[in-house]
Parts: sequence; C-alpha cells; structure tokens
Amino acid sequence: MPKYHLDPVDCRIVAELQANGRLTNVELADKVGLSPSPCLRRVKRLERDGYIEGYRAALRRDRVGLGFSVFIGVKIDGHTNERALAFEKAVVEMPEVIACHLVSGEADYFLEVVVPDLGDYQRFLVGKLLNLPIVREVRSNIAIQTLKAGAPLPLEHLESGQSKSTPQAAK
Repeated sequence: MPKYHLDPVDCRIVAELQANGRLTNVELADKVGLSPSPCLRRVKRLERDGYIEGYRAALRRDRVGLGFSVFIGVKIDGHTNERALAFEKAVVEMPEVIACHLVSGEADYFLEVVVPDLGDYQRFLVGKLLNLPIVREVRSNIAIQTLKAGAPLPLEHLESGQSKSTPQAAK
C-alpha cells in the first residue's frame, strides 16, 4: 500500500484546519507561512489523498434537541461475514447512530447514539436496534455529562517525527 508523507507544513495545515475549518485560503496560507497558491495545492492534495475527509459545523447537541447520549455495546449472533455486513449497513444508515466501532472485548460493536430523550431512546432501541435479527445482546450506558467530545486529533507525533507516514485512507 502506498505511503504518503506529511511534512511540517502539511502538519501545520491540518492542525490549523482542525482548529478552524472556516479559514480562508489566504488566512491559512498566512498562518502556515506559504503563499496562497501553494497552500491551496497542498490542501487539495491532502483532501485527495484522504487525510482531510471533509468539513462540517460542530453543533451543540443540547441546543438542537439531541441532548441524550447513549453508548451501546452490541453482541451479535454468529460472525458470518454476510450477516455482520448486513448489521453494519443497517446501523450506519440509522441517523441516531453518530459513531459505530467494531471492537474487541465483551461487545462486538460499540455505538454512540444521540436522541432527544429517554423515550426516544426506548423507541430507537426497541423499534430499530433490537429488530435487527443478528443482535443478541445490548448494554446501554447513558452519558450523564459530556466533558469532551469531537476534539481535534492529537498530531504531536507527526511533528516530532515519530510517524511521518501513514497508509492512504480507505475511500
């Protein structure tokens, strides 16, 4: 698999964009010490090579009526590839599920779900998640308070030279 290298300027670009994705190209170029044209070329390359997935507004869950967060460990019956892929496809299509991870340990998958309240969570759980035939068991953990969420990725290891190459992101 080809490897792509992030040089110190690329590292500064992705760090600045994580901090503020609304920077204009001129502002970004000024912050990282480039002229606008080479800066834009680098950003386009970082996007094309899969380092930058996209740009979005980070919303406050409580302000948009989605203040009830639940972390769910899901065990599935059987681990045949076809059935697991069907489960993954169904879960990814559920708008309430904002993160889904295949994990090791007691659970097979770990989901992060946001809904307006407990009643909506019950409807999601009973009406959607438990209706999937492969689901054997779920364990719900309700978030009481969120201290940190959606933080930028820690890129210090790139700047210190410990890992200057990573495989191209899957598309």
